[in-house]
Amino acid sequence: MNKLYISLLGSSLFWSVTALADSSPSAATTPPPMTVTQAAVAKAHNAEAEAENTLIAQVSKDQSAGNWAGAEAGLKELTTMNPSRWDYFQSLGDVQFNQGKYADAVKSYATGIQGASQDKTDPAGAKQAIGTMYTNQGNAYLKMHDEPEATGAFSKAAALGGNQGTDYFNLCATAYNAGKDKDALDDCNKAIAADPTRADAYFIKGSILVGEGETDAKGNFNVPAGTLEALKTYLKLEPHGKHASDVKAMLQLITSP
Repeated sequence: MNKLYISLLGSSLFWSVTALADSSPSAATTPPPMTVTQAAVAKAHNAEAEAENTLIAQVSKDQSAGNWAGAEAGLKELTTMNPSRWDYFQSLGDVQFNQGKYADAVKSYATGIQGASQDKTDPAGAKQAIGTMYTNQGNAYLKMHDEPEATGAFSKAAALGGNQGTDYFNLCATAYNAGKDKDALDDCNKAIAADPTRADAYFIKGSILVGEGETDAKGNFNVPAGTLEALKTYLKLEPHGKHASDVKAMLQLITSP
């Protein structure tokens, strides 16, 4: 039976830009008059904030229109204007990925991950974003056919525990496509434990176990424990899925006298 390649990549990555938070003071007291220097600094700061907000709006417009090149140009300006905003680098990686600039995306995600790891304002949000960036970075490495680096990125995403069903399935599929069936089986079991509804994890698990089957002296094809359960669960979850015909063929091979 020919081995099927499992694709990890779904729809295009997309980012929604939010406006900067209102920094107006909430106190009702009248502040003391600013000095000439303070007024000049405040004016410059306001001008920078307005320019940044204008760029954010344009990037959002470009992304909505699928103008990834325009969005990339705007995001590069934003990362120069405000390099402390790691989310700009995350979004830059996304639009670069969508243009097939995978090496550039890997670098942008790396910068975003570094910045998010130092962000103490919202640790939970930063941690979730880091996991997403590792996952997207892993997908970019796969596009460059660099399975070892992809595995490393997916492993880091899984270690963060944010979306282990997806993270372990990515590891499972990457190992399976690389012919590392033992690693794939281990990661598929972890993916199933984290998300029992992920049909493709059962397909890969069942395929690996069928591959370990042996024909005995009586002509019976014997498979390891759990094979039938994995294949039947796939059909239960995806009765008309893209692997349904292959699963039915494997079941027929196992159950035929």
